[in-house]
Formats: sequence, structure tokens, C-alpha cells
Amino acid sequence: MLRFSGFELDSERAELRAPDGGTIRLRPKTLEILRLLAGNAGRVLSKQQLMEAAWPNVHVGEDSLFQCIREIRTALGDDKRRMVRVISGRGYLFQAEVTEVAVPAAPEIAPVSQPGPAVPDTTATVATNNEPAKRLFHFSRRRIAFASVAGLAILCTAAAVWMLRPGLIFARGPTTITVMPLADASNDPLAVQMAANVSGRLADGLAKIENIRVLVPETAAPQADFVVKGELQKSEQAWTVRARMTGTATGEVKWTASYSVSITEDIDLPLQQSRLAAGVGHALALRINELLNADPRSAAKNKVVIEQATAHINQTSPERFQAAQAMLEKALAEEPDNSDVQIALAALLMRGVQMVWLSGAERETAETKTEAMLRQTLRAKPNYIPAQEAYCRFLNATNQFRASLVACARALSLDPWNGIALYHVGLAQLQTARFEDALATFKQADRFDTPQVSRWTWMIGAGWANMLMGRAEDAVPWLLKSIAITSASGRTHMLLAAAYQQLGKIDEARAAMEQGRELRPGSTVHNVPTPTKNSSPVYIEASERIMQLMAAAGLPES
Repeated sequence: MLRFSGFELDSERAELRAPDGGTIRLRPKTLEILRLLAGNAGRVLSKQQLMEAAWPNVHVGEDSLFQCIREIRTALGDDKRRMVRVISGRGYLFQAEVTEVAVPAAPEIAPVSQPGPAVPDTTATVATNNEPAKRLFHFSRRRIAFASVAGLAILCTAAAVWMLRPGLIFARGPTTITVMPLADASNDPLAVQMAANVSGRLADGLAKIENIRVLVPETAAPQADFVVKGELQKSEQAWTVRARMTGTATGEVKWTASYSVSITEDIDLPLQQSRLAAGVGHALALRINELLNADPRSAAKNKVVIEQATAHINQTSPERFQAAQAMLEKALAEEPDNSDVQIALAALLMRGVQMVWLSGAERETAETKTEAMLRQTLRAKPNYIPAQEAYCRFLNATNQFRASLVACARALSLDPWNGIALYHVGLAQLQTARFEDALATFKQADRFDTPQVSRWTWMIGAGWANMLMGRAEDAVPWLLKSIAITSASGRTHMLLAAAYQQLGKIDEARAAMEQGRELRPGSTVHNVPTPTKNSSPVYIEASERIMQLMAAAGLPES
């Protein structure tokens, strides 16, 4: 067990404990990266070393490592990046005093980057800032001997039990999937290369999903649970991918999808590839997750109720809100454990809170009920994307930003192309004054562009991030694109007005503010800002500057 800065990292129990004794939930890969960093405190570990140790024999992109680092910093409250430091051009450094409490444990595997057999080192200790580690993994002869005896006993027991009751010890592993190269009927070299790149991006993205494994097509397709095949077609206007997933055992088609990306001058080839892979991958990740979390007991009629209620949710009127609430409350009374009804009702209640359709007491009741329902759903289905996504949004809406970052990262570990989760990561980064990180997150969501219905959100997010950094000229194009998709609630126009005001375009600023006030009647300097509970002082100061610009553009004081 490793101790540092009041935290305890217990490898045997696979948990991180906070200074107050509470358990901090981390994904297994995130916990592994933290163990590697803390176990080698004071030593710079390269990205390659960390990735090869945490994902042996699996090809993953650097985004998987970056996500783990973000989760670690959030869990440790390391907003200023003083504990987990980036050493430019070299890797990561864990800068904290680390002590080790000896507990019986299995030996660690030698790093992939160090060839040759591991040599026991009886003098090795956990590295600290004062004593850098000499090797990435180290353990004593006593531990090796203990582990050898224990391992032999476990192996014998497992073999005996397996012969008596097959499957008791050797439980079925994660769901496996293989992505066959996209077919292309043309002889166009560009189309052939495009198909190969989209296939590769799709496989890389699926490999990031925590509870599935991606197998190599050439050798593993017959062994995989599911096989994904598809075709890429090119017209004068667009690239189109048509894909399907079949179950290997039965040959049954489990999923089909078609996704197109326009060929325009403002979308270069890499962006087209990214959006094609994301469009197919997002839909595929949701379908796989649905299959893994299917509940045959759920009443079919409630699916219709949820669809009807969701249609009401998307209409911004108090009357429709009340109608949808009555429908979902009735459905939940008939089927209290239905996760999808719980999630739909939670989303509706938070919509009512955000649109200020609930009074103070009603708002508090709605937030309490929402959290209770989502926690119940997550206990029943901890790997269900809609539940993780809804909880991520709820925590952000209630200004629980650190917890939101963890929940949103969890959603992304199940669907790395989830633009809604990325958007809420960006919002939490804004509120904690990580403006550059937030802008990068919103741009990543734009590169994926999934789901397209939420496209306007990350565009306003990118504009907002630029405004918080005083970059009005960079903010304007993002805000205009967001408004072109949807006017939303008028906030986008008001933010655009502030940008024009900063640029000295007074007439444009007043026109944008007038449009914003028409869309959002009764807006004032006091009710337009977002709540500042748990927000960084740096964020609050930057927001106040934006409000001053809005006031100068015509937003009334009261």
C-alpha cells in the first residue's frame, strides 16, 4: 500500500482512499496508471512506458492515457498539476513523498520496454523525490517466494474446482469484437486509403472502451463475439459508410448503420475521416452497450412512453414539461426499477431546473429525487452509458464539478466519441478555470461531431472558452456557427453581443443583444450568469468581465 499526501493507494484491494478515509472510485486502468506513477515517484516515466505497462499487447492511442491522467488529477484535487507534472518532451513525473506499507502482494510484471528477465532487487524501495527509482517495477525475493507458493496453491485449487464445476473460476472474459477493413468497390487510390484510415480509427476508438476487447481481423474474426463489416462509398457531395455488426455464433445481424460526411472545402480529409469513424463508432458503442445491459423484464410499452416524453422534453414550454412529467411518473409507478424511465425522468427534472420552471423548494426536491434515481440506476447498471451520461450532466448542473469530471470520464470510457460527455467535461473545466483544456475538449467534440443534434453546444462552449480568455475575435466564428444551428435560449446571442462589444462593433453588439432578449425575455445582468457555487475565483472574475460587456451592449441591470 502506497501513502502520499494523505491518500492511500491499496493495490491489493484495488482502491484509492482519500485523507478522510472515503473511497474514491477510479477505473481499473486509471488506478493502474496512478500505481505506476506513485510507485516510481521522483522518476519521469514516458508515455510509452505507461501505455505499454497499462495496456500490454493492446494498441491504444494517447487519448486513453490522457483521460487516465485527467481522472487522477481530479481524484487527487491536483487542479494546478503540482503532483502529476508534465515534463515537456519526456513524460510524467509524480512529485510527492511516497511511503510504502508492506503487505503480501503478487509480484509486478516487468515493463515491456526493458528487455531480458527481471532480476530481483532486495534493496529496491518505492521512489520518492529524494531517491529516484532505478527500475520501473521492483519487488523483493520474499515477495517472489510468497507469490510463487501462493500462486501454485491457487493454480491447484483452480484446476480442481474447474474439473468439478466448469466455469466457476474461469469466468467468461469481456465481450470481443473485430473490425474488418471497410470495403471499397472503386479503384480510386484516395478512396482505398480513406477506407483504411476510417477502419483504423474505428478500431482504435473501440479499443478504448473499457469492457470490450478488439481482436486483430486477420487471425481473430472467427473467435470474436461480434464482427463489424462495412463499405465506404464516395459521391460528388459526400463520403458514406454503411456498416453492420453480426453475432459470430449465430450470424444474426445485431446492428446496422449508415453515416455520411459532406465533402466541403472547410472540412479537410483528416477531419472527414475522424467524423466518419466517430459517426459509426458512436452508434456502434451505444448498440454494444445496449446489448450488454439489456433487461428483458422491462415493459415494452414504457419504451413508447419514454419516446413521447422525450419529444416533450425537447420542447421548451412549461406545459409540455408538466405533461412529460406526468407520463414518466405514471410509468415509474408501474415499473419502479426501470432504468430507462428513471433516466428519462431525471433528465426531465433537470430540464425544469435549468429552465427555471421550478420554484426554490421544488428545485431542491427535484435535484434530490434526480440524484437518488441516478444512483439507483448506477448501482443496478454501473456500465450503462445513458446512466453515466445522465449522472455526468446532473453533477455539472448542480455545480459538483470534480465529481462531474470523473462521471463524464466514466461515460467516455464506454463511448469515447460521446460528444455530450465531452461537452460537459468542457463545462466543468471552464468552471474550474482550465480554459485552454476546455477549449481543446470542445474542439475534440467538434472533430467527432456526435451526436450531431448537440453540435451547437460544443460550438457555444468553444466561443465561451475564448471569451473567458479575452479572445473575442476567435469567439465570434464559433458563436455564429452555433446560432446558425439553433438560437437555443438566447444566451448565445448575448455572448456574441459581448464579443462584438469587446471588438468595438457597437451596432452589431446591440443588435445581437436585442435578439437575445427577444429569445429570453426578462433577462438581466443578475439572472443571466451561471451559478458560481464551487466555481474557481479566476472563472468568476472572467465571467464578471463578460457581464460588463453584455451590460454595455444593452443588457439591463434589472
